[in-house]
Amino acid sequence: MFEYSFMIDAFIAGTIIAIIAPMLGTFVVIRRYSMITDTLAHSSLLGVSIGLLLSINPLITALIVAIAIAIAIEYLRVFHKMYSDSILAIFLSASLAFAIIIVSLSGSFNNSLFSYLFGTLLAVESNELYYLTLFSLIVIIFIYKNYYALQFISFDEDVAKVSGINTTYLNFILIILVAITVVLSIKIIGALLIGALSIIPVNSALQFKYGFTKTLFLSILIALVSVISGLTISYHYSLPSGASIVIVAVVIFLISLVSKKLLHR
Repeated sequence: MFEYSFMIDAFIAGTIIAIIAPMLGTFVVIRRYSMITDTLAHSSLLGVSIGLLLSINPLITALIVAIAIAIAIEYLRVFHKMYSDSILAIFLSASLAFAIIIVSLSGSFNNSLFSYLFGTLLAVESNELYYLTLFSLIVIIFIYKNYYALQFISFDEDVAKVSGINTTYLNFILIILVAITVVLSIKIIGALLIGALSIIPVNSALQFKYGFTKTLFLSILIALVSVISGLTISYHYSLPSGASIVIVAVVIFLISLVSKKLLHR
């Protein structure tokens, strides 16, 4: 399958996503903020719909909408003290509703939108790999420089704020990075499934009850196995790439649950 350039591009993109998605997802899961990825995925779908309707590059409009909604979510949480789950539910529902209306106005549910929904191997373009690689480096540098502060915030945001950490700044940057990750991942994973790659590997790693750092690296390893196995299955059996990746991730999660019970007998 590596005789085809599109498969090489898909594996490169998938590998990069498998590193940064659970890396950011670890901080999100520990904060019990897991639904943020699904909310931003639906927001990106709204952006894609707008792009297709206006004949603009869907990734550009998806990026604008996802970042705007990410900022709005964090603003309401921090400055209006609204409950996180309520904010996410509102934006998730509203984004999906607007996306449906826009799709209906366009008069068609075309293959382009379908590929953004569920992901496809053929969607990844070589030039997009450069942007994905650059962004992944930004994510890694940000987490490296702010690792302990982000870890502190994840476990107790109020104490972190009292300790002098600029929690507002770090929270806004973190959620914007999550939004960009979601948008850059939807071509290969799909808008309806990208949240799973950020959350399921992290929950699988948590079952082994390691420390924070070991859990983070284990979640990345699980995501890598899920992506590589999922893309291979997708190619050989002509299945949607996003769905294949998520199914592998779910199987690994179930194995981790069984392993947890066996280890604690």
